[in-house]
Amino acid sequence: MQTICRGFQAFAGAAAPRREGERQLIRLDKLLTHFGCGTRRQVIDAVRRGRAQVNGKTCCDPAAKVDPEQDEVRFDGVVQSYQKHRYLMMNKPAGVITAVSDRRETVVDLLPEGERRGLFPVGRLDRDTEGLLLLTTDGQLCHALMSPRRHVEKVYLARVSGGLAPDAAARFAEGMQLRDGTACRPARLEPAGEEEGLPLWRITLREGKYHQVKRMVAAAGGRVEALRRVSVGTLELPPGLPPGSWRALTAEELTRLLAHIGEASGPPDG
Repeated sequence: MQTICRGFQAFAGAAAPRREGERQLIRLDKLLTHFGCGTRRQVIDAVRRGRAQVNGKTCCDPAAKVDPEQDEVRFDGVVQSYQKHRYLMMNKPAGVITAVSDRRETVVDLLPEGERRGLFPVGRLDRDTEGLLLLTTDGQLCHALMSPRRHVEKVYLARVSGGLAPDAAARFAEGMQLRDGTACRPARLEPAGEEEGLPLWRITLREGKYHQVKRMVAAAGGRVEALRRVSVGTLELPPGLPPGSWRALTAEELTRLLAHIGEASGPPDG
């Protein structure tokens, strides 16, 4: 049988030493919850609906005991493998603070209590900004995504009033200096249609300075009325994920993101 969880003893519970030949068993719903297949309640419901398989056979019992080191466990047909860290994507709603804790509601508060342990947001979206936010326990990934040297692109859709200067796109592409002297790296500004009667602009950055999109738009003569982030690197906001909702990254999404971070490393923009 395929080994899917090498080194899993710490999670499965090592209160007692494991004797040779003794299987370390764990409840199926607990294991799938750890794998990020959903909250405990969601997983229990999914298992009862026949969405889990153990060693090729459908298992509808959430309390069934499995050996995470020996049994092949699938969820919706996908083999579940142990991950040292956790990776969630959220569609951040407006009015919520991007922080672990605050006197006001935070993005972590939107998660069930059982899902919060060790998670922190990667980067920061302003309180009134919506869209894609990654939460993880992986500090190394967080640093790589936020480092300007990695050139990881963040894409935003901005609803803008006031009208932009005719040379706004060129000024974004050249890199601009803001009114307070802040230097911004080259960015892309592209028309993206209209929303609620105002022009919609697609803005691509490779850094994340304080209020950067709003300040760059203001420097070009406009005012951001609404802002949402739609992608970070290869990770895109799913159209079916409502504001305030979240889900675990798929293995494919994580693999592509990690590969992109490596490929995005390069010399600073000229």
